[in-house]
Amino acid sequence: MAELIAGAFLSSFFQVTLDRIASRDFKDLFNKKLINKLEITLNSINQLLDDAETKKYHNQNVKNWLDRLKHEVYEVDQLLDEFDTHVQRKSKVQHFISAFTNRFESRIKDLLDNLNTLAEQKDVLRLSERSYESAVSLQSSKRSPTASLVDESCIYGREGDKEEIINYLLTNKDNSKQVSTISIVGLGGMGKTTLAQLVYNDRRIQETFELKAWVYVSEYFDVIGLTKAILRKFGSAENSEDLDLLQRQLQEKLTGKNYLLVVDDVWKLNEESWETLLLPFNYGSSGSKIILTTRDKKVALIVKSTELVDLEQLKNKDCWSLFKRLAFHGRNVSEYPKLESMGKNIVDKCRGLPLAVKTMGNLLRKKFTQHEWEKILEADMWRLTDDESNINSALRLSYHNLPSNLKRCFAYCSIFPKGFKFDRDELIKLWMAEGLLKCCGRDKSEEELGIEFLDDLESISFFQQSLNYLGDKRLFMHDLVNDLAKSESHEVCLQIEVDSVQNISERTRHVCCYLDLKDGAGILNHISKIKGLRSLLVLPRGYGKECKITNNLQRDLFSKLKYLRMLSFRDCGELRELSGEIGNLKLLRYLNLAKTLIERLPDSICNLYKLETLILERCYNLTKLPSKFYKLVSLRHLNLEGCNIKKMPKKIGRLNHLQTLSDFVVGEQSGSDIKELGNLNHLQGELCISGMEHVIDPVDAAGANLKEKKHVEELNMEWSYKFNTNGRESDVFEALQPNSSLKRLIISHYKGNRFANWMRGCDLPNLVSIKLKHCALCSELPPLGQLPSLKEISISGCDKIRIIGKEFYGNNSTNVPFRSLEILHFDSMSEWEEWSRLEGFPLLKEISITSCPELKRALPQHLPSLQKLLINDCNKLEASIPKF
Repeated sequence: MAELIAGAFLSSFFQVTLDRIASRDFKDLFNKKLINKLEITLNSINQLLDDAETKKYHNQNVKNWLDRLKHEVYEVDQLLDEFDTHVQRKSKVQHFISAFTNRFESRIKDLLDNLNTLAEQKDVLRLSERSYESAVSLQSSKRSPTASLVDESCIYGREGDKEEIINYLLTNKDNSKQVSTISIVGLGGMGKTTLAQLVYNDRRIQETFELKAWVYVSEYFDVIGLTKAILRKFGSAENSEDLDLLQRQLQEKLTGKNYLLVVDDVWKLNEESWETLLLPFNYGSSGSKIILTTRDKKVALIVKSTELVDLEQLKNKDCWSLFKRLAFHGRNVSEYPKLESMGKNIVDKCRGLPLAVKTMGNLLRKKFTQHEWEKILEADMWRLTDDESNINSALRLSYHNLPSNLKRCFAYCSIFPKGFKFDRDELIKLWMAEGLLKCCGRDKSEEELGIEFLDDLESISFFQQSLNYLGDKRLFMHDLVNDLAKSESHEVCLQIEVDSVQNISERTRHVCCYLDLKDGAGILNHISKIKGLRSLLVLPRGYGKECKITNNLQRDLFSKLKYLRMLSFRDCGELRELSGEIGNLKLLRYLNLAKTLIERLPDSICNLYKLETLILERCYNLTKLPSKFYKLVSLRHLNLEGCNIKKMPKKIGRLNHLQTLSDFVVGEQSGSDIKELGNLNHLQGELCISGMEHVIDPVDAAGANLKEKKHVEELNMEWSYKFNTNGRESDVFEALQPNSSLKRLIISHYKGNRFANWMRGCDLPNLVSIKLKHCALCSELPPLGQLPSLKEISISGCDKIRIIGKEFYGNNSTNVPFRSLEILHFDSMSEWEEWSRLEGFPLLKEISITSCPELKRALPQHLPSLQKLLINDCNKLEASIPKF
């Protein structure tokens, strides 16, 4: 990737703004003298940004100046957005021009006056025109996923603490009625969670405790939410919101069992909440234990800790070992004596904080020159004590050395609460909505830049990876890193609760608010007064406490917050209707209504010409989209997963910027609509086409043009199990040949009597996974043995298969069949009797054969890589176990 040069927070903002002002559309409509003055003023201020950003940490007046400047730049950006929208909508109407330009010129003059006032203050503030103090080359490098597992090779100086805790857990048998609790206490970034992970994943702990669970708490201790999370971790369903029922369920699970519970990162706690949470845990066996991590010793006292580990700062030698591993990255340290000396001085300045050492080490690995290390070592920012800024100097310095675009993307994430886990793709879409990925002189798409920026922020540990309870990858920020983001965004990003409603500034642009039944409506009423708001993320306070966002409340919001670019009501379970006033939000780029009870979308939503992302995931009550949906000409991402849409709206094929289309539904008597997919060749990722039983004509199927969709990695084709065959399924299926780049294929309830000829190695050379489900009329399997990249096969409910033989392996005698296959599953094959050809499978690790009651013989016998064999409900199968 291209070199990324460190720069001031606002510099990339200025670059994009100046480019937009310089466009012919803008200059042709307005007074040229006025626009030239605006350009000159912006350029002169732009030259001061680097100096101002360095001085703001030591001079409150400079910081205030930058805050005011940021506000004015947002105002310029909003004016340009309105201009673009008006031009897009009114380009064919000429008589509006005079009134339009007069209104906008008046605002430009006001902005110019404000910007000039700021520019004139440079001498008083002693701001000079100079380049940024340092530069950093960040090469993207994806880190290995981390969750409750931990890489012990990267951890230094905690062996004694680990053994102390494990010894306590294994030897201490407390006969008191309340379960024993060991508390790990220490400053943020000291490694409390890492130490708990080391203990949690130790082999001795795995062997000792029958049940283990890890839950994350952070700032809010929600007893119901935690109880439900713990039940999930123990493998139990948690379908109730009633605490009494949940606790009885948990008590039943724990009674007599030896368990270990880790309660990570508890900030605030009262004794009543803790004792309520513990009630079911007192029924476990006497060897059961709880580990709690917190930065507050008062919390350790409240939980009546039976053992307390007060985590100290890392010793200097351990800090140096960690730094050396990260910064020198396999190089021989003795060959770089000057860097070694400077590195040790930098480590001293991190003052024993593992997170600071880790961040510095990762940063300097990417700046591996004496010149760059000297700049870091001599930076004035080290002289700013942690007590003065509440932010660790090493973390602040790492941020200071980021490029401008990365600074803005990182600071935007301060909108998220501490402990919030966000999806990579969703975060990129939020950055897009805010215009953070519009970079001058870059030849990549915004989505590609977003991936690059995420990797950069991960590579210096500002973002870390975790897994949610479903095993999906998520990102989160350490609490100290979250504090850093908040300090940089200042009043621009705000998290609102009932006690902070009065502290809303007119400069606030992005808001995350928690709502509940008690105060939700009042909070939203206050938010509606933030005239320049650009992002509104609404989160329910807790399970079963959703605020009802009424139509009147929505009308008030949508009529006042006309500059909104991002709106999320995700998880607001009481939201059943979206007000028609949503059409007022002409600048809206991102709308998330996932997991709501929305039944219909108002027609006015089709007027949101700027909308790029629409998320309707798991809106189970939604059955149709508006008829003029095709007017959403900027739409790039449409998630319909889990909706009950009956058919796609007409002319959806006009949305040729679509990259994400989770589901395409072919409606009854609308089989020809599948041709709407024909022009959507920018689609990528996953595509599910359901309602295939309604496609009768192979010409219509060919019109879907799947062969040209080279960025689609997973294709799911679904026929309904309710419909009888129409006799044309095989021809239709043949006409739906995907691109050769396809990686995953799922076929469900296919009613044809033969599989397509394109299911061969030469047509699908990159396919790694295939699932054939309930293809009940096919008597032969396709020749999957010749697919060179295929790693996983799952075949279930194919009731007409009696013999699996040479047709499954393919006719190419020169290649070993199934040469890449690792996993093979057969399930519910009611008529399958014989497996007649048994060679191949050199890399097969896992075979599962279940519910195949007629299968008599035989299984492949030579499987050198086999690790797992599962045979169940195959009563006629002869005992011939493969050799492995």
